[in-house]
Amino acid sequence: MVEIGNFRKIMKKLRGMAQVRGIVPCLLLVCATPAYAQGSKHHLLMTPARISFAQKQAQADKERAEAWKHILQVAQANDKRKDLARADYVALAYMATREDAYAQQLKAILQKTIQAKTWGVSEMLLRQPAWHSELNMAHNAMKAALAYDAIYDKLTPSERKTIAKGLYRLALQPLAEDWIDESTRIHSLNSMGHNWWASCVGMAGLLAVAIHNEIPEARDLLPQVDKSLQAWFAFKGDVLQNKPQTFDEGGTYEGINYTGYGIQEALLFYLSYENSGLCKQSVRMKMFEQMPDFFLQTCYPRTKGTLYTVNFGDSYRTNTGRNCMMLLASMGIRNKDIAWYLSQITEAGIEDYALDTPMGWLYTPDLSQAPKVIDAPKSHLYGKMGWATIRDSWEKDATALCVKSGNTWNHAHADAASFILYHHGEDLLKDAGKCWYKKPEYRNYFFQSEAHNVVLFDGKGQPRSQQYYSAPLSGSLHHLIDGGSIKYVLADGTGPNADRFSRYFRHFLWIGKTILVIDDLKAHETGTFQWVWHPGGKAVKRGTDLQITNGEASIVLRPLFPEMLAPSDFLQDYPNNMFWQTHQAKTEGLKGDEEYWTFHLPKTTDQVKGVTAILLKDTPADTQLPQIERLEGKNWIGVKIMEGDKVHYVYINQQADGRLMHLNSWMTVNGLQTDAYMTVLTYSKKTVEACLAKGDEAMMPLPSDYLMIYGSCLRRNGKCLFSSLDKKNVLSEHGKVTKFEAD
Repeated sequence: MVEIGNFRKIMKKLRGMAQVRGIVPCLLLVCATPAYAQGSKHHLLMTPARISFAQKQAQADKERAEAWKHILQVAQANDKRKDLARADYVALAYMATREDAYAQQLKAILQKTIQAKTWGVSEMLLRQPAWHSELNMAHNAMKAALAYDAIYDKLTPSERKTIAKGLYRLALQPLAEDWIDESTRIHSLNSMGHNWWASCVGMAGLLAVAIHNEIPEARDLLPQVDKSLQAWFAFKGDVLQNKPQTFDEGGTYEGINYTGYGIQEALLFYLSYENSGLCKQSVRMKMFEQMPDFFLQTCYPRTKGTLYTVNFGDSYRTNTGRNCMMLLASMGIRNKDIAWYLSQITEAGIEDYALDTPMGWLYTPDLSQAPKVIDAPKSHLYGKMGWATIRDSWEKDATALCVKSGNTWNHAHADAASFILYHHGEDLLKDAGKCWYKKPEYRNYFFQSEAHNVVLFDGKGQPRSQQYYSAPLSGSLHHLIDGGSIKYVLADGTGPNADRFSRYFRHFLWIGKTILVIDDLKAHETGTFQWVWHPGGKAVKRGTDLQITNGEASIVLRPLFPEMLAPSDFLQDYPNNMFWQTHQAKTEGLKGDEEYWTFHLPKTTDQVKGVTAILLKDTPADTQLPQIERLEGKNWIGVKIMEGDKVHYVYINQQADGRLMHLNSWMTVNGLQTDAYMTVLTYSKKTVEACLAKGDEAMMPLPSDYLMIYGSCLRRNGKCLFSSLDKKNVLSEHGKVTKFEAD
């Protein structure tokens, strides 16, 4: 066999022969290009152009050359087993080398495969109505299509027909009848419009492309596959069954793992459809252009270790959009940013198109020119699916705050108004993750509210029935503001928690090295509130703080309102302070045990304002942290943050939370009058010190910067800094005022 690593030597020898023996130059061109048999059929995914590209890359890239050796080894080892699951390795080996042994193996695999009575699954067939197709059938359809496509010109017309009819019976017909054919279809986008749809429909389409010459029904099906997938991309959801919209700016509510899988399956069909020549025009949906941005916004680049991603729902933090990104790159979409993303992935996941897999070897782009840092927006809100990401930099090991408050159902967990915090390379406040779905720990813990950074009432979160029936009212995110030095987003988790709460709002306010989590909570009856924290490292209580450390990454968690943590274990001496409990739970994937914390308010009440400060440490030993003070006044609570040469006053208006009817919520702070729900006033440290020296902190000059959340006016002595008849969100930095609608 000719291995890629020997291409250079062969070419050098051929050139020498040409000079000595006068071989015509066109012979060298034939030798330098894979010798494809000439037939009437285009190839699906393993095209001559992709193979040629990968071969050229392997000549200069040792890693890709070694990957090729691995692919050949897998293909050779499969000769004894004749396993359809490895048919893609054999197909690539044959198409790149044209060695007949590989063609014979593929032929034997296909002839063995079509002897099966059915590819249906007994459990699925028992459903009413019976499901004759599912994901494994879709996966097998792809492997069979690639095998058939590879040796198409090696088969006789009779062999082609026999194999094609067998594959039609085993896979294409049941997939089409369950998912596509209007006369038999049992599924709808309202019931199965998630990743299964893209896989079952997309792989039916890919197989249809492969066997369309022999099976007229396959050719006729292709426009329906295209229509069905476009409907999946465009599905708007429904009200009656409370199904969410499939896509929101290139991402889906199912999380990184299943978003990537679904898109990948659709793209595989569209690539094969275009490569076959059957698609009369290039498919370039607007959504394809948005997909790279979704994967970029939800990733977290690290120095020590592979790329992390935002693992809301059923997704591991190492699940990435790798497969989608390389397929999108092959379509000419956002190559530069995609190359950066792929270059950050140093460890391939189980289902990734790693470099030593056929699709990875063919479709991994040239990453040698990938930028070290990308120039992309540092925050984004996906309003329809209820995700937001905010970061301070695109450098590795930066700080990133990721918030979710959206739908609960299927792969979307009961995590309304939850968040993950990445800092210095680690998820120091994390999502507990997931395990295999058949395990009781999945449905009893990982899916439920207790496995997320949320607030419970009387020890309970969202109803457990929402996993199956969904939340009738979804959570939502609003008002993302990224002013650079001040960042803000609002999470509304009331809907999914409506059985216990009439108000469940979480405000995330990020100023410098401080993130305030401000909870506005009101229950239907009196009870107790508990704050759940999942540390992504070793958590140690020190006084009124909880410090969380993982390697060189560290944060401090400090409750400020409604009460601070009791400073010692003598809780009887601090009956009004918050107390804490630790809980044992299984780690992600059930690999061990870990501890999570809850903070408890000892008194019973039906309404609280909670304020928790998260202090971002440069190192575990960092003592140069912002100074934090609790503030309280008439109808307001607040926090004073002193960092560097700036002092920030954060005021929360207790009257502006809906408790007043027909009365506006005016308050006076720092000599300013406002009806805002929240007001942030920023001054220089010298200004504050001068006022303190005069004993007149309440009458400071006008702030250098301010943020007003849900306010109609900010004024002093009748002179307005801002005024609007309806309440707005307003940010003023360096004299520039930006208004945001407060819907």
